[in-house]
Amino acid sequence: MKEKSAQLKNIYAAFDADTRDLVKGRACTRGCSFCCREAGSIDITTLEGMVIRKAMNKMPKSRQKTLTKAFRSEIKQREAGKAVPCPFLMKNNACMIYEDRPFSCRRIYSAHVCGQDAPPAVSRQVMERANQAISALQKLDNNGYSGHLSYILYMLSVPAFLKTYTAGECKPEEIMAFGKAHRIVINRMMV
Repeated sequence: MKEKSAQLKNIYAAFDADTRDLVKGRACTRGCSFCCREAGSIDITTLEGMVIRKAMNKMPKSRQKTLTKAFRSEIKQREAGKAVPCPFLMKNNACMIYEDRPFSCRRIYSAHVCGQDAPPAVSRQVMERANQAISALQKLDNNGYSGHLSYILYMLSVPAFLKTYTAGECKPEEIMAFGKAHRIVINRMMV
């Protein structure tokens, strides 16, 4: 897992280096959280989920319990078709897991200040490079899955799934019903 986590960080770093000049002048600043509240699905791979779980495990137990409740609530609201802010977004609009945030969060930026009538404006070139990075992430996590942050973290909280995943196995039949209902993607089918 350590080796894959290092490779994950290398993919992030390569994307940052490759797009650095393209995102100069972006409107995003510390505390800007439009995308965390409004921009849609925060998709992650199971490998990214493992990194996030590790970050969560370093938090005080009270915060872990609060986050677990928040994710359960978010899942119910998402299943009801409601958009909800990321549970890692704090009251000061900062991210609790900024250093360990997934690629979905790393790739988003906007050329202008966002608002209800002004969604993020992203360069086509940056999005093309982001799609290449996503393919690399899915290839790296070839025995895993991709899907919304809450759903992947939920799957990783199920002991049988976690055991299968950490053993390097891929058993889609074990998550078939949940996967279909929540648009979970099998990474090895995408690369």
